[in-house]
Amino acid sequence: MKTLIRVTEIWVPNKQRTHLEFFDGLYGELAEFKGASESMVFAYGEGMPGKAWATRRPVILHSFDNSYFLRTEAAQKAGLTAGIALPIFAGDYLQAVIVFFIGDDLENVGGIEVWSNTPAESFDMGMEDGYYGTAETFEWTARHTKFRPGFGLPGTVWQSGMPCIMQDLLSSKRTLRQDSNVRIGISKGVGIPCSYDSKQALVMTFLSALGTPIARRFEIWVPNEDGSGLRFGAGDCDQMPHLSECHGDATIAPWEGAIGESWKKGIPTVRDNLVFEPGPAARAATSAGLTSMVVIPVIQDGRFKAAVTWYFCARKRAALAALVRSMQRDQTRSTR
Repeated sequence: MKTLIRVTEIWVPNKQRTHLEFFDGLYGELAEFKGASESMVFAYGEGMPGKAWATRRPVILHSFDNSYFLRTEAAQKAGLTAGIALPIFAGDYLQAVIVFFIGDDLENVGGIEVWSNTPAESFDMGMEDGYYGTAETFEWTARHTKFRPGFGLPGTVWQSGMPCIMQDLLSSKRTLRQDSNVRIGISKGVGIPCSYDSKQALVMTFLSALGTPIARRFEIWVPNEDGSGLRFGAGDCDQMPHLSECHGDATIAPWEGAIGESWKKGIPTVRDNLVFEPGPAARAATSAGLTSMVVIPVIQDGRFKAAVTWYFCARKRAALAALVRSMQRDQTRSTR
């Protein structure tokens, strides 16, 4: 099963804070596009990362042709046709920009949306921009839908100020877009608050369809009561429905694995191979056959609020991962 997002990149400010430079990424089999990206730098306002930096808000680019995108030829050769950039700020300080690329398959269905509310102008949250692949009817509905605080995925994130995973969107009466959800098979969603200041509320939502999901597993990790670690807050997995029971009272320590690193650094992290990744989240994901992950820190008012993670399964590495797990179990038994 293909996922909607094909490539994930992380860009961070250089030491002089004059440009954004490549930090890490997940490219799958698109090694040539990775090569075209690693040596690039983006000035303030330049390209997708630079534009997200300058505007201090998520940016959605529906087409690379005749745009400010700087890698059009390489992207088209890789079969990538749309991109989304999300800046991560800690107060006025830019931590990083995470960029997602989407492919050009005709069966692409799903959604990545940016919702906004300006308190001085409206009581509702409306859609600012969105990508929906071939789901044109759903796009029309979304652009004509408004949410009050606490309603729908955008309104729930807006009211709580925290990320949210919403399941069963096909049947939920709180989505306000139920008919369109059913038609295109959108089944779950993840919402992330991404406001820069109190003058405007911004929420980014990732809508996962049955045929082309955003990812195979979603998790939210939040600080425990004394702030000494992160505990499991919420999650959804298409291979393990009782995810909370799987994690139980597991705790992620500072700097432990990708999640602990993202927590302490305040920047997104990715892992291309989870086989030897430390931490309870990675071990649970590996045991379910998942092979790579993305971690996005949620920072509001300069404070870390949560880590949103999602996981993928690379088919060609699934058999290798299973073999390594078997070897690890055999090694454990031999040492007992």
